[in-house]
Amino acid sequence: MRIDFDPAEQDRGSFYKLLTSVIVPRPIAWVSTTNRDGSADNLAPHSFFTVSCVSPPIVQFTSVGRKDSVRNVEETGQFVVNLAPEHLFEQINATATDFPHGVSEFDEVGIAREPSTRVKPPRVAASPVALECELHSTLRLGDSTVVFGRVVYAVVSEAVMSDGLPDVRALRPLARLGKDEWGTLGEVLEIKRIPLADWPDPLGR
Repeated sequence: MRIDFDPAEQDRGSFYKLLTSVIVPRPIAWVSTTNRDGSADNLAPHSFFTVSCVSPPIVQFTSVGRKDSVRNVEETGQFVVNLAPEHLFEQINATATDFPHGVSEFDEVGIAREPSTRVKPPRVAASPVALECELHSTLRLGDSTVVFGRVVYAVVSEAVMSDGLPDVRALRPLARLGKDEWGTLGEVLEIKRIPLADWPDPLGR
């Protein structure tokens, strides 16, 4: 037996909670931006986040509502996606607090910055990975804004590298789940894709 949910018959908040409870786990873009005059650095987690394109390298995050992240990106054309690691769980959650416009989450929460290489917004010093981005475009969808950024520079801590690539077991990324729930890495499964040439043919063709 299944329970039916019709978004046309539910309020926005109820169906939003349903979506975020079933589309799990969601990687977190811990986005740092700077306002137009450079007086405040913003830092906020966004759990609607993914890769959009490989060549050129483009990532995207979605802001539900008009948050400072979107305003700053539209004004400056730049942002940084910092990986959200498990050991910064409480600080990441704290940066989701609805501080007034112009207040820096770096300062309020006590998060150390480090300068970026190609863009003005700072990186999170304690994050093992940072993707420096220049704005590609934005897309308004209802009450949300999808932000597409071209990755112009990336830095990765040597401590999380293995065989030339970041090791997810060392990265320890956090993920968002439903309600007030967060997820940690857990068990890692490995399996290779099956080439078509190796696919078994039951008819012996």
